[in-house]
Amino acid sequence: MAILVDSATKVICQGFTGRQASYHMERAIAYGTQVVGGVVPGKGGSRHLGLPVFDRVADAVAATGATASAVFVPPASAAEAIIEAIDAELPLIVCVTERIPVLDMVRVKRRLEGSASRLIGPNSQGILNPGRCKIGVMPAHLERPGRVGIVSRSASLTSEVVEQVSAQRLGQSTSVGIGGDPVHGLGFVDCLELFFRDPDTDCVVLLGEIGGSEEEEAAAFLRSQRVPKPVVAYVAGLAAPTERRMGHAGTVNVFGQGGAAEKIESLRGAGVTVAESVAEIGQTVRQALKAA
Repeated sequence: MAILVDSATKVICQGFTGRQASYHMERAIAYGTQVVGGVVPGKGGSRHLGLPVFDRVADAVAATGATASAVFVPPASAAEAIIEAIDAELPLIVCVTERIPVLDMVRVKRRLEGSASRLIGPNSQGILNPGRCKIGVMPAHLERPGRVGIVSRSASLTSEVVEQVSAQRLGQSTSVGIGGDPVHGLGFVDCLELFFRDPDTDCVVLLGEIGGSEEEEAAAFLRSQRVPKPVVAYVAGLAAPTERRMGHAGTVNVFGQGGAAEKIESLRGAGVTVAESVAEIGQTVRQALKAA
């Protein structure tokens, strides 16, 4: 079992015939992901990578029974693509697009309220259930099936920690990249709730960074209840200068708010085991599992 995706997940791709979409969807198919088609307005009725192409998401869902969409649409059009997928009632939408305007994402967030859809991203590395389903741009040679759930704001950190957890011979249940933009879909709290309910996840790794309030919200959530599984965290950016954006749009420490030290203190106060350095995350996970 896993969260959000498994071997039965049927995936379509919005922006299917684009260069990046073609590259990553071809690899998803090779991985074993059940990709069933794509959506490109004006190209309906054609085929790409041996699969049907549709003009609209609703048409693709009706024809294929798709349950998830990978959004590889340029920033100016990405919000409309996500909204189209929401209107088609797709249960899961994974958006890898970077630099979607913030006001566009505000509209998306409003449309998500009360809908049947969950959004991962934008600016997301995607989601990976080892050996069963890969949606997005996560590398697929570092993982191994296991019982450690990973949720991360950082793509590079995700890859590093997947490799460390695999090297510890623990493996992952699911890895989720929630994305690095300030306005996005699923957050740390949403993923913690899902992992806590998943009987095949024994420990959760939370990978944070400066900016925003995701880590503080996760800490408040953990303090509000009896935590059923060990949570290990790492927060990047202790040396980041104030008011300087580091990497992507969500990583900015403004006037002393959203700093790494404050986030670490908040998480430790909620009973989270915080790794001292990137190199120690895998070992810290093993120790947390042993102590549980």
